Amino acid sequence: MEVVMSFAIGFLFMAAVYLILSKSILRIIIGTGLLSHGAHLLILTMGGLGGEAPPVLADGVTNMADPLPQALILTAIVISFGVTAFFLVLAYRAYQELGTDNLDEIRRILADDD
Repeated sequence: MEVVMSFAIGFLFMAAVYLILSKSILRIIIGTGLLSHGAHLLILTMGGLGGEAPPVLADGVTNMADPLPQALILTAIVISFGVTAFFLVLAYRAYQELGTDNLDEIRRILADDD
């Protein structure tokens, strides 16, 4: 299962880098979201995917998943949701003011204003 997750993580990182290197602000925001999802999957995979039931009444359980990466991922998901929402509002406001989401056009418009 770790091999499948490794390929999924690699694909997410590859797609995220491709989108981040584009000139559209919306694609950059989607790329950062994909990058954060890839990082979450990486942390989850490093923490261990498999495991048995929690040792409530069983003695000698040795193979269980570590709950710390899961708690870390849950916190990171909430933080990345807030950052993505802020980026989307910022991009929408920039589009309203400047009429484009192309970074080269935005640089040109801002350079002409100076």
